[in-house]
Amino acid sequence: MQIGMIGLGRMGANIVRRLMKKGGHHVVAYDISEQAVAAVAAEGATSATDLEDFVRKLERPRAVWIMLPAGAVTESTIATIGGLLDGEDVVIDGGNTFWQDDIRRAGTLREKGIHYVDVGTSGGVWGFERGYCMMIGGDRAVVDRLDPIFVSLAPGRGDIPRTPSRDGRDPRVEQGYLHTGPVGSGHFVKMIHNGIEYGLMQAYAEGFDILKNANIHALPERHRFKLDLADIAEVWRRGSVISSWLLDLTASALARSDTLEAYSGFVADSGEGRWTVNAAIDEAVPAEVLTAALFARFRSRQQHTFAEKILSAMREGFGGHKEPGETDPSAKGRTAN
Repeated sequence: MQIGMIGLGRMGANIVRRLMKKGGHHVVAYDISEQAVAAVAAEGATSATDLEDFVRKLERPRAVWIMLPAGAVTESTIATIGGLLDGEDVVIDGGNTFWQDDIRRAGTLREKGIHYVDVGTSGGVWGFERGYCMMIGGDRAVVDRLDPIFVSLAPGRGDIPRTPSRDGRDPRVEQGYLHTGPVGSGHFVKMIHNGIEYGLMQAYAEGFDILKNANIHALPERHRFKLDLADIAEVWRRGSVISSWLLDLTASALARSDTLEAYSGFVADSGEGRWTVNAAIDEAVPAEVLTAALFARFRSRQQHTFAEKILSAMREGFGGHKEPGETDPSAKGRTAN
């Protein structure tokens, strides 16, 4: 299947690579960085010099995947590309867009007969190898038409045991992707996913901070323990009820340095945590853990604890996120995150 990709940052470029190598798809690629375009073109993608050239190189009905940071750049790109596409073409937003923006954009594009699909995409910098878990909002017929793309990007069933009593349900879910419902629902589900992620990360961070401080002088000497955090993280990975990919990333960071001196502890939030808390307020749902985790990130920008260093290490591990002042050469000049 042919698809166009706009935005060749860390995730966008790897999505292109997985589509070509895993599914044999033909990808037309565009980014404001000529180096980014050249890199994927060298691996088999068709390069485009600008958005007009990009659209010309796509066969109708076109499918355009946009992988850009949420906000103004995505807004302007969708407005521009919408003016170049025709009826029955599809715009796919795979970034971390606010779900209400999806609904508004879909209404605007629908006036021209252009379809809109929102794809909450989880997988971070490891997605090329592991695949991407996707939560997809849009008209069912349009989503089904794009299924060859989604099945190539998804992780697949792998060696995860089947959940009992799932007979008769959508089998695609076990491959790692889900049609969640109408436009906006994909990013809504991904928003809650990221809110939960905040809470899980905060729980690990606080737990390891308590372990680290079990040897402080304020405690009676007989109550002190000098604990090996790297070994604790490693043993918890193996058979523990709290094992997870986030714990895998924590264990890896602690194995490299049990003090995490490379991390300042400044922890950014990318929007989804705030939107999740706002959704909880709108629905009058108590969300104490998720709210506290968001506020902990705010506090981290004023004073840094070992817990915040754990958070920074996890964020770098799954998403390649850098702290302020650090340079990410792979993202320099790119339009996507």
